[in-house]
Parts: sequence; structure tokens; C-alpha cells
Amino acid sequence: MTRQLPLNEKLLSTVGTPGSAELLDSSPRSHVWRVRTVDGRLVVVKQIADGGDRGADADTRFAREAAGLRLAGRATRPAVAPAVLATDPSARVLVLDHVDDLGRTDDWMPGYAESLARLHALTGPADAGALPAAPGPTADDAESFLALARALDVPVPSAVPGELAGLLERLDPAPHHALLHGDPCPGNDLRTPDGVRFVDFERASLGNGLTELAYFRIGFPTCWCALSVTGTPLAEVEDVYRSTWRDLTGTDVPGDLADACAGWLVQGDALVERAHRGTADQLARIPAEDFAWGQVSARERLVHRLHVVAGMTRDHDHLHAFGRLSSAVAGRLLARSPKLRPLPTQEARPWY
Repeated sequence: MTRQLPLNEKLLSTVGTPGSAELLDSSPRSHVWRVRTVDGRLVVVKQIADGGDRGADADTRFAREAAGLRLAGRATRPAVAPAVLATDPSARVLVLDHVDDLGRTDDWMPGYAESLARLHALTGPADAGALPAAPGPTADDAESFLALARALDVPVPSAVPGELAGLLERLDPAPHHALLHGDPCPGNDLRTPDGVRFVDFERASLGNGLTELAYFRIGFPTCWCALSVTGTPLAEVEDVYRSTWRDLTGTDVPGDLADACAGWLVQGDALVERAHRGTADQLARIPAEDFAWGQVSARERLVHRLHVVAGMTRDHDHLHAFGRLSSAVAGRLLARSPKLRPLPTQEARPWY
């Protein structure tokens, strides 16, 4: 197995001589090995692979991961990501410090929220250009959502197009420079005695941290394991995030969480896995078919998001009509498909 390791002489001089190597499970976008050197040191070798991501080629993903990890390396103890020991850009290889994962923990979300806030707070305006701006919903996404409502015979209130135009303006990432992971899903978080560390920064970007704080409410939109967090656990993790951010920056978290959730709702690509994003108008498929990703269907994900946004915007200054539309679309989908299930709760998260 060690013969297959993509380590050149420069990397070997940093890592040391491999004694054994274990190929780990990973996405089609990368190959990952746990390597034990002859002197007993453990490291992780990751090589970014071609394919598996229509949104970014392998060189781009390598550059984003390397940049994201280096920015994350600014964190003082506790760390929020593995340390980068060496890189080989020509072969798209990173050598990382090995992090022991404690495995299953009963109350995993507060530590996750704290490390997420600490990650987001590491960067600021001086880091503009270090990573791409975070992607968000577009005018095409907004129009697709309106087309979905019409296809379901749900009347669109006259105020909604204007509310969506305002939403897109408010979600512009340009004024924000938080270090976003890009895919902070269960499985990309390692639990250690010092706190959670995140891995797989291939989609790292700069933007508003609320984009990722919204994962708890909106159902982990980029993850195959969609989850529902409500009630006291939801209030606790959001309080942990906001208080950690405030302690680190001296300011309140900027922006509106309802806006962030509405942004995820109108993005049809957040209903399918990465390999299928950008291939079709996913919201346009909803009236005619349901389709699975992981153990949850697209309609189940969508109904959850619709209910979340409807609940958050009842008294919202800028999204009141959109919230009423979201509630009506959810009702129509449930009338058509009464056997749709609620998303699993946080206790059902997968453990690796």
C-alpha cells in the first residue's frame, strides 16, 4: 500500500519514511490515507482527485482546501482543523496532522457550534481575495421557486418577487469575510478532547457565518444526512454560536438568520448531491417526481425548509409575503404526498 502513496522526495523529507498506510473511505473527489511512519508518527495524506464535482475542477478544489486549512490554522488552542504539514500542488497532495476522533458523543451539537463560530471568526476584511466569495442564491433560483409555486397552483402574492429581489441583495457575500467551511456536515467534524475540528475544506469560501449557522434550522442542506433540530437544542446551539462569536469579535453576528434560511430554501441545487448540482432545475422536478438523496427525499427536505422559513417570517419586515407563500407551498406538497416524513432528529446523525 505504501507504494501507492503520492509522496515525492520533498514530502517524504517532511513526513518521514512510511511504514504502513491504510486507505480510508472518502468521496470520489479525493483519496485519503492514514500513514504511520517508521518512527511511529501518524499523518494523513490526502490527494484531490478528478471528477465528482461539477462545480470546481481538481486544481481549484486543492487550492481552496489548502487555503482554507491554512487560514483555519490561525486558531490558537483549541484548533479547529488539522494542521497542514506539507503540500505538493503539482500532484494536489496535502499532508495533514492526524487527529484522533472520539467517536459518538451524546450531545454533539454545542461543541460543533462553538468550533464553527471560532472558524468563522478567524478572518476579516484584510483576507479579502484569499478565498472565493461564498456562493448563494441567484435570480434564476428565485424565479425557479416562483415557477414551482405556480406549477403547484399556489397563488404568488404580488409582494413576493420584490421580497425575493431584496433577499438576494441582502445575501450578497461581499461585505462579509467569515471563513466558511463550505460543507460542514456530520462526518466532516472530528470530536477531540479539546473540541471539534473540521476536515474537507474543498468548498471553503469567505462570506457570512449565518450561512452555516443556518444548517441547524434548515436541515443541513449540503449533507446527505438531513437532520431536524428544534426546541431547546436548537436554541442552545444558536446561543453557543452567537456568544462564541461575540466573545471573539466583540460584536454581534451580522445579518439575519431568516434571510440565510430563505436563501437555502430557494436553491434547488441544495436538494441533490454535489455531483448532480448544476445539471438541471431541481425545483422544476418537484411537481412531477420525488427523488432521494441519502435516506431522505427531495420533497421531505423541501417541506422541512418551507416550514422553517414560514415559521421564521410570520412577523418579518422583509419576508412576510414570502413566508405565507412558503406555508402554502408546503401545504400543497403535503396534500399531494401525505406520506412525506419529517426529517430525522439530531439523535439520528451518522457516526463514522
